[in-house]
Amino acid sequence: MRVSKVQAARNRQHILTAATRLFREQGIQATGVDAITQEAGLTHGGLYSQFGSKEAIVAEAIRFAGTRSKHLWQRTAERKPGPQALRGIIDSYLSREHRDAPGQGCIIAALGADIAHQPPSVREAFTTELQDAFELLAQLMPEDAPAHRSDNAIAALSSMVGALILARAVTDERLSDRILKVTATRVVMKARNLSNKEIVP
Repeated sequence: MRVSKVQAARNRQHILTAATRLFREQGIQATGVDAITQEAGLTHGGLYSQFGSKEAIVAEAIRFAGTRSKHLWQRTAERKPGPQALRGIIDSYLSREHRDAPGQGCIIAALGADIAHQPPSVREAFTTELQDAFELLAQLMPEDAPAHRSDNAIAALSSMVGALILARAVTDERLSDRILKVTATRVVMKARNLSNKEIVP
């Protein structure tokens, strides 16, 4: 029976939603097509008719997750005026809630270590999403030369991603919390060139 365009679009959404969660939680290599189809409630035929290969699913899942993260950041920026937008994004990213929900969180932090071993099409998709994230953060950096804002955005996001990875890796919850808090404070200090006393609530 032929699947309608509407149903095909829904199936694609189900596959990408399932794949992004599983890739984040288990990693790319540990997530097989069987697990994705089971999670999405579809057959192998339905999955391969949409994507053709696991490699294509991974690349598209990265784009899918990246788009959702950018929309979340944009909504945060719209709700908070001026410099508070950047602080809102940093606080949300380096929060316990984000740390404790890897299946719903940043695809960059979840898959960064896996991506270096993936085929070019996957690495290209990841590179594009990372560049987009840098550009979005650069727009929120304090007024400065564009090159400085771009450099600061790269440093900020790199610190945030590293902190999130470490906070999830350690078994000591107090240390995990401290990693998040200290990094958030230092990232804001660097971005705004303010003293610790001025920015700590």
